[in-house]
Amino acid sequence: MSGEGRVVCVTGGAGYIASWLVKLLLLRGYTVKATGRDPKDPKKTEHLLALDGAKERLHLFKANLVEEGSFDGIIDGCDGVFHTASPAILSTNNPEADLFEPAVKGTLNVLKSCAKVPSIKRVVITSSMTTVMFNAKPLSPDVIVDETWFSDRAFCEEKKIWYAVSKTLAEDAAWKFAKENGIDLVTIHPGWVIGPLLQPTLNISVEMILNHIKGQTFPNELFRFVDVRDVAYAHILAFERSSASGRYCIVGQVAHFSEFLKILHEQYPTLQLPQKCADDRPFVQKFQVSKEKAKALGLNFTPLEVTIKDAVENFIKRER
Repeated sequence: MSGEGRVVCVTGGAGYIASWLVKLLLLRGYTVKATGRDPKDPKKTEHLLALDGAKERLHLFKANLVEEGSFDGIIDGCDGVFHTASPAILSTNNPEADLFEPAVKGTLNVLKSCAKVPSIKRVVITSSMTTVMFNAKPLSPDVIVDETWFSDRAFCEEKKIWYAVSKTLAEDAAWKFAKENGIDLVTIHPGWVIGPLLQPTLNISVEMILNHIKGQTFPNELFRFVDVRDVAYAHILAFERSSASGRYCIVGQVAHFSEFLKILHEQYPTLQLPQKCADDRPFVQKFQVSKEKAKALGLNFTPLEVTIKDAVENFIKRER
């Protein structure tokens, strides 16, 4: 489907996933209204303004997630909204103020604005796999996590996984509001997002991978890897396909970090990579995340080898 003549809003447009989303939307002919806290800051917007089609069809707006009505004028006249903006903090002493309030309030404020605009066909929200699989269910090779799974708030609070709590609260609030107000809502649940960056600053998921690579040891952990370009494209498919509905798990490959390092070493044998696991226990057992619903949407996942190579080439280019 061509986006020619169609207008969409992308909240938090300068973010990692959002930047790729804006790029792909422009390439498909959409007119894009992208929001941010400071659209006049060149560090936040230069990479967006340099995109193909940006001069003609990209419009930047200032909006505050926690300010009700902040999105009213921006969303007015749009055919759809992609709500990607949400605080991404993995460690905090005040999760209520730093994560919960802006995540929930921001989501509801965007949806309240959508409810006022009859032209809105669908709203696509960037959620997370952290709202799907953080519960007490055991994970083993025969387990397949899918869209019917939900994270348990009490479990997340006990483990102090505050980001998961914030995303779970925001998703719950979104579905409740959408049902009560007749909004056609779809939620996208990416895993650990990696790949090339468009924005000049590192995001949390890529930064943590780099920190593990630079360390003396690697973690005995599984990662739910997915290419950032696949995540962005999944948002567009969720908007364009009339049959799209509900939640979508977007994970290309579940891999132990040792497997990630093995691929990296094969591609770049001169890199100094950690050789030793951080503990002496057996490697964590792998599990699976269902791709069935994502593939039915029309999404074909990028192989992890390609994602890693493209990401490294991107970093090399940025360092020059």
